Amino acid sequence: MNNIKSRLKLAVLSTALVSLAASIGVFSLANANEPTAPQKIDINAGEALYSNGDASRGIVACVGCHGPNGNSASGTWPKLAGQHAGYITTQLKHFKAGERANPVMMGMAAALQDADMANIAAYLNKQVQAPGTAKNKESIELGKSIYRGGIASKNVPACAACHGPAGAGIPVQYPRIGGQWPEYTETQLISLRAGERKNLQMNMIAAKLSDRELKAVADYIAGLH
Repeated sequence: MNNIKSRLKLAVLSTALVSLAASIGVFSLANANEPTAPQKIDINAGEALYSNGDASRGIVACVGCHGPNGNSASGTWPKLAGQHAGYITTQLKHFKAGERANPVMMGMAAALQDADMANIAAYLNKQVQAPGTAKNKESIELGKSIYRGGIASKNVPACAACHGPAGAGIPVQYPRIGGQWPEYTETQLISLRAGERKNLQMNMIAAKLSDRELKAVADYIAGLH
């Protein structure tokens, strides 16, 4: 009789344990399938990092090169005001991973966490870009022709097809380029043409541009707004 009672107790206990395990498993599976909550963006934190950095974490302020509110003082550094947040975040990740080679920016991005990048990008996206101007009257028509219509004889597509008629770009896919310093745009096109900056689509396009064409379109882009 005692043996029967003991077996019954073991059976009941085993059933309870199996039920408990099953319920835990279902609970864990349900949690695993729950969508990840979207990252909360803190524009104020982004502004603080952009303007002041964070010495305790080795983060250097961006304002020294890219200027107040993302409007740099010269074409050595790009204007970042009004740039798509997703594009800025992606480029910072590429710098940090070494996928985009730039000794200065690789060092700057090294200390940034994903949340820092997203916050800085969100802050810059809300800033107003200082307008630029095309300076070379002799090349303005050539630049305009390339930007709007491409170069059919070289199979160069119109820049406007991806970056928009005013150079505003398309969030996530293509950056804003209108109003950018012509010197910066020219430098990037040269880098893309040489394959030093990796972007398959732009590598193929820039490779077909002559120095004259490259300069003309960079100058024309500066005046877009």
